[in-house]
Amino acid sequence: MRVMGIILADRSFERAHHAFVLAAGALALGRDVVLFAGGLSVEALRQDWSGLEGAALDIRFQERGIAGFETLRSAIFELGGEVLACEAGMKAAGLTVEDLCVGARICGVTSFLERAADAQILSL
Repeated sequence: MRVMGIILADRSFERAHHAFVLAAGALALGRDVVLFAGGLSVEALRQDWSGLEGAALDIRFQERGIAGFETLRSAIFELGGEVLACEAGMKAAGLTVEDLCVGARICGVTSFLERAADAQILSL
C-alpha cells in the first residue's frame, strides 16, 4: 500500500484535527503515514497546542462524541505514524525541540519530500 503524506499548512485547530483524523484512520487501516507540519502549523505538534486558532473547539467536539485532539495525536504515534515538524516553521514560531510533543522530529522540507516521494499527498 502507498504511503500517505499529509501536509498541515496553517495553525487552524480544525485543519489539524482533520489531518489527525485522516492520519489515524489510514494507520488503523494499515497504511504508512508521514505527517508534515509546515510553517506555523508546527503549533499542532507543540506539547501545549492551545495556541492553535480555534483550540476551544476541542471541548465541543469531545462533548459531541468526537475524538479529542490529544487522543488523535497520541493514536498517530501509537500506530506508528511518522510526525515531522518543519525546521523553518519551528524557527518562525520561536519553538525548540523541547517544545514538541514526544515522538515528533524536526526536518527540512526536502527531507519530507524525499520520504514522501511516491506517497499519496494530502494538504490541509
